Amino acid sequence: MFTPSQYRQKAFRYGELVKTASSSNERREFQVLEQSFTNLANNEQWLADNHDKTIRSTKCVQTSDANLAQEEEQILRCLGAALILQWNTLPQKLRRELFDNAGSMGELLETPELRGRIARFLHMHKNDDGAPHDHN
Repeated sequence: MFTPSQYRQKAFRYGELVKTASSSNERREFQVLEQSFTNLANNEQWLADNHDKTIRSTKCVQTSDANLAQEEEQILRCLGAALILQWNTLPQKLRRELFDNAGSMGELLETPELRGRIARFLHMHKNDDGAPHDHN
């Protein structure tokens, strides 16, 4: 997961791209991404500032940062897999927003390559229904 400052850096980069956008669509896309990363930064900052005020289970065992990272990665993988299984049932607008958000998760200069990899993956699995398929 990112820190608030990392989210703010990404928001700043998209804010700079807004200034140099070549079209109104591109400018709007960069503005949406800037706002999304600003919101993520604010959310992460709130969580950090209010961690001691949140409700936690009494059965919760303290875990190391490495264990927590592994647990979060497993959760994200499961959520991602569930999302892919339902991809074709999602409204087109939501699919586009999810694709755009996923494509912007990498480093700014790697975004086109990441978006291409995501698009190829989605295309390969566009008819998946959870059953194994032969993609030869």
